[in-house]
Amino acid sequence: MTTGELMTLPARRGRAQRLTKGHSIKIINTHGQQVVDTWCFSAEDLTEFMSMEHMRPTIGRLWPRKGDALHTNRRRAILTMVEDTSPGRHDTAIAACDTYRYGLLGCKEYHDNCTDNLRAGMRQLGLEAPEVPSPLNLWMNIPFAADGAQSWGEPLSKPGDYVILRAELDCIVAMSACPQDILPINGKACKPTEAHYQVLG
Repeated sequence: MTTGELMTLPARRGRAQRLTKGHSIKIINTHGQQVVDTWCFSAEDLTEFMSMEHMRPTIGRLWPRKGDALHTNRRRAILTMVEDTSPGRHDTAIAACDTYRYGLLGCKEYHDNCTDNLRAGMRQLGLEAPEVPSPLNLWMNIPFAADGAQSWGEPLSKPGDYVILRAELDCIVAMSACPQDILPINGKACKPTEAHYQVLG
């Protein structure tokens, strides 16, 4: 793709994009209700990747906001969130959905899932993800009560909301338009939709 070209992240599917240090990716919630599971791997070594459990103690919050650096499992900044037009509610606690998760939700046949979408997106670049880290779940609203109880909220974002993530290292950003259609994480209609993205210089 060329810089600035608007690319489609199809509903229920995954894509991956190489980023050079200093360049950014703009991820757009086109219809306002779509969760986008997002990963980032070092281009030099895929065993170094954006890590939610390493990021949280570094930024001191459950989810990042504008200006926060997103850290790897080696505690280096790999991305910085330079812009966020949404209310800023993103999730860093929930693992990517997979076939086992949908089995627990009652699915008897194969269900599209973010784990397979990550692998498929990376393979489009000729790469194999060494593992499936917990993603930054953009726009996923997971409320926690004072007693620690967790619930499944609907996104607070609106159509056209976006985040811009700047690469602090040469890296690969992978994205999945989450296929969840049983719980209301993609809105009360439980209907996954496409999102879009652009590489910015």
